[in-house]
Amino acid sequence: MQKAKSSDSGCCSHDAHHEHSHENHNHDHDHDHGHDHDHGHDHGNGDFNLKQELIPVISVVLLFIGGLIFEEKLHNTPYSIAEYLVFIPAYLLSGWNVLTSAGRNILRGRVFDENFLMTVATLGAVAIHKLPEAVGVMLFFKIGELFQEFAVGRSRQSIKSLLEIRPDSANLKENGDIKKVSPETVAVGEIILVKPGEKIPLDGEIIDGNSQIDTSALTGESVPRTVKVGETVLAGTINQTGVLTVKVTKIFGESSISRILELVENARSKKAETEKFISKFASYYTPFVVFASLAVALIPPLFISGATNADRLLWVYRALVLLVISCPCGLVISIPLGYFGGIGGAAKRGILVKGSTFLDTLTAVKTVVLDKTGTLTKGVFNVAKIVPQNGFSQSDLMAMAAKVESQSNHPVAKSILEAYGGKIDSSEVTDYEEIAGHGIRAKVNNQIVLAGNDRLLHRENIPHDVCNAEGTVVHLAVDNRYAGYILIADELKEDAVQAIRDLKKLGVERIVMLTGDNQAVADSVAKKLGLDSYIAELLPEGKVEAIEKLIAESKKGDKIVFVGDGINDAPVLARADVGIAMGGLGSDAAIETADIVIMADAPSKVAEAIQIARKTHNIVWQNIIFAMSVKAIFIGLGAFGLATMWEAVFADVGVALAAIFNATRVLK
Repeated sequence: MQKAKSSDSGCCSHDAHHEHSHENHNHDHDHDHGHDHDHGHDHGNGDFNLKQELIPVISVVLLFIGGLIFEEKLHNTPYSIAEYLVFIPAYLLSGWNVLTSAGRNILRGRVFDENFLMTVATLGAVAIHKLPEAVGVMLFFKIGELFQEFAVGRSRQSIKSLLEIRPDSANLKENGDIKKVSPETVAVGEIILVKPGEKIPLDGEIIDGNSQIDTSALTGESVPRTVKVGETVLAGTINQTGVLTVKVTKIFGESSISRILELVENARSKKAETEKFISKFASYYTPFVVFASLAVALIPPLFISGATNADRLLWVYRALVLLVISCPCGLVISIPLGYFGGIGGAAKRGILVKGSTFLDTLTAVKTVVLDKTGTLTKGVFNVAKIVPQNGFSQSDLMAMAAKVESQSNHPVAKSILEAYGGKIDSSEVTDYEEIAGHGIRAKVNNQIVLAGNDRLLHRENIPHDVCNAEGTVVHLAVDNRYAGYILIADELKEDAVQAIRDLKKLGVERIVMLTGDNQAVADSVAKKLGLDSYIAELLPEGKVEAIEKLIAESKKGDKIVFVGDGINDAPVLARADVGIAMGGLGSDAAIETADIVIMADAPSKVAEAIQIARKTHNIVWQNIIFAMSVKAIFIGLGAFGLATMWEAVFADVGVALAAIFNATRVLK
């Protein structure tokens, strides 16, 4: 096992008490909004009405079939007027969105896109009197668009379902009366009542009642959680059994559910490298196709001696076929849809991914680094042992510790206060000071009391003879005299062992634990979990140095994930290739700093996130290879006159549909 050696002299070790990091790190990633493609529909809009869209399609189908059946009779009317009267309305009904989109994009300076290709190809077909082909291309393209919209709607549904957990109202308790108000109007400190079956509208602390709450909408976990007085409840969860009286701790705009909704809505702004590549590829590919088609129409007739108008029209027709075959719609739509499906599929499982770029990065992860407390262990501390020294009693030690810890929000402080159980007069505690990475100094009844880790005692030159203990140790000193220590026990999470096994099954080469705790605790946890290595006795800034070292040791292209609680670990979350916040729903740092937020307090979700990323990546590349291969074959056939406009429709719309249906698999 890899062990970090203490820099301090003596046998005493450092532990993790009060590692407070006040650094504010912004984890900004470039927002690449990419290359916009207007397909005639708003793919970002979830309000897709299939019935409404089907009406013009059915009308076109009827005109198209009628036109094909009576084509000869319609063609034989003066100037083929009847043929135009049947097919032109069908063409406009089916292709209006494409035609107008092409016009708008040209005015915006984006000439070469799929709408332009379709417009030129079909107007060319009309010009050479291939009316059924022109309508057929637009009709099948329209049908393809409907399938695309339907697929987009399905992939968005898992994201949109989060919007449905947005609470509509809150039962505000004022002067003994209950009135129904909008959650946005409730202030911090006000009291709300949540009845069985209602959504909890705001983050808050239970001050009366106990119940079971359904957290599945937020965490993906189906088992209800039991809550009681003093515990925190989150907006968007559902109260199931008892009546809860809740004191609001965050306004609606800052509540967990609001932050999560904002995160999900912005997730698509951070594009994966593959998406950026396809957007860039399309910007070069489309003009190349246009000029290649123009060459096919103009150059071959120059080498045919005595070329007739029929010969020239034949090559024009082949050029138009090439335009339709070459349309990049399948790639432009299905690849973002694949990533969107991956983000949606992860959200359904309680894993919030801030952008598709992080899904791509997860596929190359070879090293996973995990924080210990709150990530691999429950972070629920209990006083296991009280060891007084130098004439102090156990009750003296507990009373002193409880008083000095009364102003701290650290989990260790809470465990001491809970074990003490008595009332504390806050006026007895003055000159309170938190020493980052060490502990607390305060004056209690005019005595200077220190409570913290072994580093604090070394810093203050206080003699003590306590060596490594298996647990978190809080040492106490009164007026520079060692008073003893309190041993705080933590325990592993239920799925921690399975989480490590799953990561190894996925081929993760190195799993490392970082902790500020002492060597004995770190060694015990590492052995129980089967970790590859660990680094103990770290200050918060030491974790960043450890990550830097691991990154330097990694092979080129290998990525490092850091998993932490998102509160003290913000700098490390920011430095890793992918930062994953564990169980940090109530923490702004978790949502702001991390790239991925795991909403259930389960380390096994890390392996699940990697699996989703790999599946998404595989599906995206399947689509790219499939689409490019089929198009290459049909372009060859079209150039030699072996493919007609009908085959062109299959190559374009057929490939797009196949790629889209493949992309939706990632949701399952």
